[in-house]
Amino acid sequence: MKTRPAQALLPIALLAIVAGCGSTTPSPTGPAATPTPIVAASATPTSATPATATPTPSGPAPSATPAQSTAADWPVYHLDAQRTGMAVGFPAPSGALSKVWTAKLDGAVYAEPLVVGGHIIAVTENDTAYALDPKTGAVLWSKHLDTPVRLSTLPCGDIDPLGITGTPAYDAATGSVFMVAEEAGPHHVLYALDASTGAVRWSRNVDISGDSPITHQQRPALAVANGYVYIGFGGLAGDCGQYKGKVVGVPTSGSGGTIAYRVPVKREGAVWATGGPVIDSSGNLYVSTGNGSSTTSYDGSDSVIELSPTLQMIGRFAPSNWASDNAQDLDLGSTNPVLVPGGWVFQVGKRGTGYVMHQGALGGIGGQVSSASVCGAYGGMAQDGSTIYVPCRTAIRQVTIGADGKLTVGWLTKSGVGGGPAVVGGGAVWSLNVANGHLYALDPATGAALASISVGTLPHFASPTLWGGQVLVGTMSGVVAIAT
Repeated sequence: MKTRPAQALLPIALLAIVAGCGSTTPSPTGPAATPTPIVAASATPTSATPATATPTPSGPAPSATPAQSTAADWPVYHLDAQRTGMAVGFPAPSGALSKVWTAKLDGAVYAEPLVVGGHIIAVTENDTAYALDPKTGAVLWSKHLDTPVRLSTLPCGDIDPLGITGTPAYDAATGSVFMVAEEAGPHHVLYALDASTGAVRWSRNVDISGDSPITHQQRPALAVANGYVYIGFGGLAGDCGQYKGKVVGVPTSGSGGTIAYRVPVKREGAVWATGGPVIDSSGNLYVSTGNGSSTTSYDGSDSVIELSPTLQMIGRFAPSNWASDNAQDLDLGSTNPVLVPGGWVFQVGKRGTGYVMHQGALGGIGGQVSSASVCGAYGGMAQDGSTIYVPCRTAIRQVTIGADGKLTVGWLTKSGVGGGPAVVGGGAVWSLNVANGHLYALDPATGAALASISVGTLPHFASPTLWGGQVLVGTMSGVVAIAT
């Protein structure tokens, strides 16, 4: 995402509250009755309706009921609202990794697979949602939502077709799993699906009046907090056309007004990092933004921004060299912020400089507590306390944040060993390498590769999921399960 910034810090707090607009009014398309919560993962899940007329996975035939499991759910991107990617209790690798099953679905799986009530939830770029049996990969239910957008109808981009890209989010309070589908037209529609059956409870257009849907893309993972589903938007690959980065909030009930924060740029300023909004213990959101079009006055691009639950800006940070970042497409918004114990926030972007800021007081332009050269980073980071594992495209870098906020740079893996968004569990750091299609388990202390296995052709920014002794990976043709 490209940007051109400015130099003076302008007092900008742009809050757009959009209520009652026709394009954002809930339009129930499924049952409007009280949501039925799914059965907890520690109990026996209810048998789901088998898929009809959908691609079936390779491997054994579907079982009558999903497997029982005592493993905790993986309900949102990187497990929790803070996007730590830290799976406590995940078993350590016992030796060579092995493939358990491969589920061939109807499109590429860019989103991180979720696990809800013992069901694996996967979504495709063909605008289809699936629940899979974790034992076999068999389809338990599927729901095709609409027709995705063909790349030939867009001014630029790199996904064809363009359907569901951002990782969905499950809300335990309503029993709904939320996802945004890009649909032919084009337009962006938020769906609330019953996580047990795949039934559509309601759907709602989330394009904001005045914005062109054809130039906006929904790549970031969705977040659920404060009774809202939060959705980040940026532009297409190539930064074509008139778009402005934004975060949109929709009540989890499907009723009530849409709220939105637009980055106050003339153009660009994408909220596009795959990890999406990060939620702190007070319910505030932290997001990063991409480059903007201004090179003369600071406009909120190339920044870390703290937002209230109603999407009012509380504070922000930008590097002192934001203008250079914007001019060279080296924006800070290629990863999501990391909340670190002790009240710190860590952020690193395309330029490769890592910054540490005060949580709740980000410091404005040049207001970091410490900084250091880390690596050009893309996608979601993993976190184990004050230790962070940074995805450097073709390698993983370890960094630590001290009690005083000092940033210390640690090991870097060999080129080609990992490099994609990382997660942690079982005494290993797990990362995918898009170039060679391999999953790697890394030693957290040294970065040495403990094990690896080929998983197939991968989408950009693919992130593994750790659950029940398996590593789940979305590929360009479906989902693969790897036994540890």
